[in-house]
Amino acid sequence: MSSYSAQQSSISENNRSRILQYLYHNGISSRAQIAKAIELTPAAITKITAKLLFRDVIEETGDMEGDKNRRSIGLNLNCAKYHVVGVKFARSLVQIAVFDLKCNRISLTDLPTVDEEHIPETVEQIRATVRQLIADDSSIVAVGMAVPGPYLVEEGRTALVSSMQGWRQVNFIKEFSEAFNVPVFVEQDARAGALAQFLFNPELSEGSLAYYLLGEGIGLGIIDNGSIYYGAHGTATEIGHISVDVNGKPCDCGNIGCLERYCSANAIHERLNEQPSIVPGCEAMTHAQACTALFVKAAAGDKAAMDLTSEVARYIGYGAVNIINAFNPTHIVLGDIISQAGQPLLDEVKKVVRERTIPEVGHDTKITLSNLPTDATVSGAAAVAITNFLEHPSMFFDVA
Repeated sequence: MSSYSAQQSSISENNRSRILQYLYHNGISSRAQIAKAIELTPAAITKITAKLLFRDVIEETGDMEGDKNRRSIGLNLNCAKYHVVGVKFARSLVQIAVFDLKCNRISLTDLPTVDEEHIPETVEQIRATVRQLIADDSSIVAVGMAVPGPYLVEEGRTALVSSMQGWRQVNFIKEFSEAFNVPVFVEQDARAGALAQFLFNPELSEGSLAYYLLGEGIGLGIIDNGSIYYGAHGTATEIGHISVDVNGKPCDCGNIGCLERYCSANAIHERLNEQPSIVPGCEAMTHAQACTALFVKAAAGDKAAMDLTSEVARYIGYGAVNIINAFNPTHIVLGDIISQAGQPLLDEVKKVVRERTIPEVGHDTKITLSNLPTDATVSGAAAVAITNFLEHPSMFFDVA
């Protein structure tokens, strides 16, 4: 392809993407509305949408009122027709879900709890499960994967997975990129979660968004003006490995007193195992089960459970202070396992932020709990696939 042809192809792809993204975010629209919004000529819109209609990517929805009371034909993105698979990797937990393009969940599968010795078997089980899902559902057009950070984007592997280093040996691109007959996209888990919040919660689509992942690890994804922040190697925003106690607990990353050592699900489970009277039988539970049991007891008024939950929340608050000082986001969204502690957690985090930030800055940062109906990371894995579907339609359809 000549450089001129390549340039024209790139422009055409960009215009197709802008139309799909406009319809995705705005719903049923006329050709004239789209033309005005994305600043293309009506003739160009008609030409592009004709090909998208032919491929059934978009559909006509009948008459709607247009400019100056003229009748127009509405267009809509065919969100229910196309499905994506989202795969969440979280050390001992792997979830696989199928969604439509609006992230309505169609199915959810939890794989058996993963241990260090059987990671290769888990990888093969993921391949088999996703292949079966694709075989059973011809509407699936892509697979998105959310993996623990720090994720080295160019290499396709995670540089560190504290408390389960075996995942470091897995090259996600090598293991999965050609495993299925649909495209596969891999993203760091917290950034995937941020993408889910950005795509599926209209209140979070403006300004800068920080998704604060509180799971088996502690992560952060930042979206500013619609763009994900990566850093040089794709390992930026690793909030879990910022030290909150320079004389504190050693971390697998080599640092001392990392945030992750005090408020991750793993760290909470470790504390419960040291004080088993708080949650009897916690030794036999998964990290998520132990945390859920703790939060249930705290909500019921158990003082020891309330005290530990409050201590964890304060550490999460210290992380929020660092997020505000480093990135000054408009919104911080708390998600994953630990966010299930609910309003008491949120109240304590906000209290720490009030105590420890410049008032004008901290006061203007909106901190909320994730309100996605499905776990934000598995939704985020789907969001990674959906974003690529919207941004690169020619990967999925012959629309040239």
